[in-house]
Amino acid sequence: MLMTKLKSREAIASLASGKVFIINCFGCKEVGFPEEEAKALQKELAEAGKVVGVLTTDYICNPDELALRLRGPMAQISEADAVLVFSCGVGVQTLSEVLEDKPVYACCDTIELPGFQGVTPLEYDCGQCGECFLNLTGGICPITACSKSLVNGPCGGTSHNGKCEVCPDMDCGWERIIERLKAQGRLDVLKCPTQLHDFNTDEATKAAKESE
Repeated sequence: MLMTKLKSREAIASLASGKVFIINCFGCKEVGFPEEEAKALQKELAEAGKVVGVLTTDYICNPDELALRLRGPMAQISEADAVLVFSCGVGVQTLSEVLEDKPVYACCDTIELPGFQGVTPLEYDCGQCGECFLNLTGGICPITACSKSLVNGPCGGTSHNGKCEVCPDMDCGWERIIERLKAQGRLDVLKCPTQLHDFNTDEATKAAKESE
């Protein structure tokens, strides 16, 4: 299975600099989710006048069902500057694809645990790396969308008409990231002053260090 944990209050507060619409996914009971902590934090944001609406549903990783559930609150979502998603990385990627013109932010990090991985009919995948950086890459995960899992930008193979040099039938993940951020007017987020991913947060890395 997998488990989600909230990002820091400071990190989530920085994502809610304007008006936000909140989406909670409580579908996979196999997924550990900090429900009470999330509710408390969302209450604080609402009391601060940041929240234009909330949708609590299940299995947002299913795009067909998600499209139906988003019909009702689409007017509120349009009013928001961003959408805050409390779910695993697969749910965030699904919403980012459906709402590709709107910044969609992950409020949780996803941690891998042994066992059943939940239910999703998608090709989207979550690397469960313990430090989700979808907020810097337009909701597209470079670890799973890039055949080389590059986290520092595209390789020289991007000259292949937008396709991956390793998997010719696969779209270049980093080209997708750049084009989406450009469409949202957020390309400057890639001017990251620090390394994109701290591999010391990976559960496998931690376990290896502890065993030394």
